Amino acid sequence: MSEKISQTINFVKEKLTGAEAGHDWFHIERVWKNSKKIAENVDCNLQVVELAALLHDIADPKFHDGDETLALKISEDFLKSIEVENALIEQVLFIIKNISFKNRGEVLEETPIELKIVQDADRLDAIGAIGIARTFNFGGFKNNLMYDPGIPSKLDMTKEEYKKSNGTTINHFYEKLLLLKDLMNTETGKSMAEDRHQFMLKFLDQFYKEWNSED
Repeated sequence: MSEKISQTINFVKEKLTGAEAGHDWFHIERVWKNSKKIAENVDCNLQVVELAALLHDIADPKFHDGDETLALKISEDFLKSIEVENALIEQVLFIIKNISFKNRGEVLEETPIELKIVQDADRLDAIGAIGIARTFNFGGFKNNLMYDPGIPSKLDMTKEEYKKSNGTTINHFYEKLLLLKDLMNTETGKSMAEDRHQFMLKFLDQFYKEWNSED
């Protein structure tokens, strides 16, 4: 492990102390590890991938009044402090700015492979067993309803609608999680997403059976 990666890990761990459990250091660590796994099969700048994976949620707008510039400023200041080259900093900031699901409509069709890798890794952590756990954890954090059959899912929300949405946790599966499998960029990401997607479908089937007392 390079010194800069080690410094970044320490910085992120300290910065995210006490963070909401779905967006804490352990989330970052999983995204970082999966980014490296995906990067093994493609030609990319691994340092950019690792730095972006480690810093991508350093100041998630959800927890900072929707401010999408704070993470960029914190990341830029930190990377300059450990003397990362300006060209690499620009690449890392581009990934942080464009990785989010809600920003998918704003990204150019041709994007750097490094963004595709980190984006896939981040999306993988939003699905499967971990994704289910994170979704219910965040729903509880926001005091959202777990499920209400009378509240329909909202598909094709605009970015602003998505940011303001306080729908049920189960609806979030249809509004985001079940869409991610088909949004994966890399072959490795697509392969890893398939099992996790199927696990979520099985979970939902079981959830509805128990909700409706069908067991």
